[in-house]
Amino acid sequence: MKKNLKRIAIVAMVAVVIAACKKNQETLTSEPQETVKNTDKVLQHIKNLGFPESSIVDNGNEYVVEEDIIFPKNMEIPANTGLKTEQYYTGSIVNATKKLNIRIFVDASMTSMSSEINSAIAQWNAVPNSTLRFSVVRTAPYDILIKNENLGNGVCGQGQFPSGGSAGALVKINKNYIAGNSFAQRARTICHEFGHCISFRHTNWAAQGESTATNVPGVTGTDALSLMNGGQCGSGATVLSQKDKNATAVLY
Repeated sequence: MKKNLKRIAIVAMVAVVIAACKKNQETLTSEPQETVKNTDKVLQHIKNLGFPESSIVDNGNEYVVEEDIIFPKNMEIPANTGLKTEQYYTGSIVNATKKLNIRIFVDASMTSMSSEINSAIAQWNAVPNSTLRFSVVRTAPYDILIKNENLGNGVCGQGQFPSGGSAGALVKINKNYIAGNSFAQRARTICHEFGHCISFRHTNWAAQGESTATNVPGVTGTDALSLMNGGQCGSGATVLSQKDKNATAVLY
């Protein structure tokens, strides 16, 4: 009888261990499955915006499009991803409260370009009929982190689009690469990436190979003078064009 009881106890313990192992395996595998699902959604979101698949680069925790636009793989996908028929933007902008003071934190790696950063901020803050305002803060909380990162030759900087009503959270500047550019061109790079953070796409999107883009209502067509033209690292317009300003006033 005692032997039988021991056997029953051993069998029960083995069953508990097996069940626990299965439960732990399920717990460990569920999170990566969710990550994969969100990654798929982000990739589809990028394609829905009209970016050609050939321009999308998988860069670990993020996708990089057209060399300077960042889509984090864990980003919140805008609820309305349909393109509207109405310069060009993503269809998702900084909300009415946060646009009044978009806080920029300058990483220690970028303090040597504080003057260029301030110049870029001044351009966006001076747009007529716009309530959009950027400011530099010294401590958290902040909305945008700007930092130096080696992005390789040919890439001046990168910026994220808005998500969930907040400005794109990150700007990367290839500081060493643009060091030889003029002050105006360095400030232009930073101003351009801030433009992505508030939703602006490349004005010359069609020439970049994109299939479609969302027009800012009433501000359409190409604009050779636009600071938001892509593919002009070190050689593009250094001030916001009239259309850039008009589009900003419409959205903000």
